[in-house]
Amino acid sequence: MAAQDAGRVTIADIAREAGVSLPTVSRVLNGRADVSPSTRRRVEDLLAHHGYRRRAAQPAGRAELIDLVFNDLDSPWAVEILRGVEDVAHAAGLGTVVSAVHHRSTSAQQWLVNLRARASDGVILVTSDLAPELHAELRRLGVPTVIIDPAGVPTFGIPTIGAMNWAGGRSAVEHLLSLGHRRIGVITGPATLLCSRARLDGYRAALESAGVEIDDRLVRRGDFSHEAGFTAGTELITLPDPPTAIFASSDQMALGVYEAARQHDLRIPDDLSVVGFDDLPQVQWSPPPLTTVRQPLDEMGQVAVRTLLRLIQGETLESPHIELATQLVVRSSTGAARG
Repeated sequence: MAAQDAGRVTIADIAREAGVSLPTVSRVLNGRADVSPSTRRRVEDLLAHHGYRRRAAQPAGRAELIDLVFNDLDSPWAVEILRGVEDVAHAAGLGTVVSAVHHRSTSAQQWLVNLRARASDGVILVTSDLAPELHAELRRLGVPTVIIDPAGVPTFGIPTIGAMNWAGGRSAVEHLLSLGHRRIGVITGPATLLCSRARLDGYRAALESAGVEIDDRLVRRGDFSHEAGFTAGTELITLPDPPTAIFASSDQMALGVYEAARQHDLRIPDDLSVVGFDDLPQVQWSPPPLTTVRQPLDEMGQVAVRTLLRLIQGETLESPHIELATQLVVRSSTGAARG
C-alpha cells in the first residue's frame, strides 16, 4: 500500500495489512482497552504510516449508534440476529437501538422521527416492507442502510445479507429422499417472501432431480409460526394418502408439525420424519431433537454490521448482495421411510 494512497486508505485495508479483524481496528481508533498491547501497537503504527484519518462524513455530535429494525420481536429468530449484531457493534464501540414496526405505517413513521432525533450512524433493516417513501427519506437523510434477509429483490440499491435458501431447501429434501421417502410434504412461508419461494424451489428441484413427481396436494402455505405448522401439518397427515415425511421451512412450523403428529398418535420419526429450517437453539432439545437446515442467523447479523461499518467509512462494496451458506444438521427426527 503506497504512501500516496493515504487519502484512500480504509480501516479494512489497515485490518488486512495488520492481520486483524475490522472491529479490532475500530476498537483501536475508539481508544478501547480490550485490545492487546502488541496488536494496538501494530495497528497504530500502520495508521500512522498510511496517514489514516477518520473520514469527515459523520457530523460532530453523532451518537455512535446504529438502528436495528424488525417487523416483529416475538421470534427466537430475531434474538439470534440481534445476538450477532450486538457482538460486532459492541466490539466497534457502537450502541444498538432495537425497534419493531409491526407492519404498521404509523410505527414505521414514528421510528423514522426517532431516527432523525438521535442521528444514528446507520440502519440495519430486518424487513424490506418499509414503504418506498420511507426508503426515499433514508436516502435523503444519507443514512447508510443494510437489509438482512430481504423479502424480495431490493429495488433501492441497498446492500443485502441473506442465506442460501434454495440450497438449504434442496439439501433438506435430498436427505429425506436418501432415507427412502417419496411422498414428502412441504410447508412453505408467505409467498411474498423471497426466502419462502427459494426454499420451495429447492424442494421441487430435489424431487425433480430424483425423478419423483411433484404432488401439489402435498404443498401447504404457512407463515413460519407454530400455529401455521400445526394447521398445515394436520391437513397433510390426515390426507387419504399422507406423506411419510414433511419439510417445514421454519423450525417453529416444524414444532407445530410435532404437535399435530402427537395429537394423531404418530411417532417421530417412526411414522413421520420431520425436517425444519433455521436451527434455533431450542430445537436440539425438542423430543426428538429436530433435523434442520442451519441458517447462520447470528453470522448474518455480524456480516450486516461489518457491511454497515464499511458504508459508514465511505467504502465501496465489492458486491451489494451477500449470501451465507446453509448447512443440514441431522438429528433424531428423520428416519427410514416406513415399509
